[in-house]
Amino acid sequence: MNKAQLVEAIADKLGGRQQAADAVDIVLDAIIRAVVAGERVSVTGFGSFEKVNRPARYARNPQTGERVRVKKTSVPRFRAGQGFKDLVAGTKKLPKNDVAVKKAPKGSLSGGTTTKKAATKKATAAKKATAKKATTAKKATARKATTAKKAATAKKTTAKKAPAKKTTAKKAPAKRASARKTTAKKATARRG
Repeated sequence: MNKAQLVEAIADKLGGRQQAADAVDIVLDAIIRAVVAGERVSVTGFGSFEKVNRPARYARNPQTGERVRVKKTSVPRFRAGQGFKDLVAGTKKLPKNDVAVKKAPKGSLSGGTTTKKAATKKATAAKKATAKKATTAKKATARKATTAKKAATAKKTTAKKAPAKKTTAKKAPAKRASARKTTAKKATARRG
């Protein structure tokens, strides 16, 4: 179904083709503008639209196999709601004369409860929480790596020091013997 077919499908319920076309355009425009601004648009029973940031990364060109740098970007994401998933999966039956997506609960359409500023604050708080989690995870990974490196270094150092002690132990008696010989020579020289 394309946009024109969608307009035709709802035209008889809205009282004409022009009103249906305007309604579809207005709804799509509102969703697009909200997602571009970084807000999340949730329609109960249908799904949610949101903006997702993808970091810079390396990918492979499928034709040549060459490694290619991909810049960071933002993409829209749609996640289907549970009601929509159940209808598609066939676990729930599609009503014949009723609307497939149930209407929003009372009070949610008042418009005064959530403002654009509140939604922006929520989005900012969510981004900060995600950034903190990522930073904490990076620190934990770095700590584990540092601990592993220290343990490996300690094992290597211990292994190297052990033979060095043995070598030192072997040389020490030789020095003592030579010291004894010089002392004995001096004593003999004095006597004689």
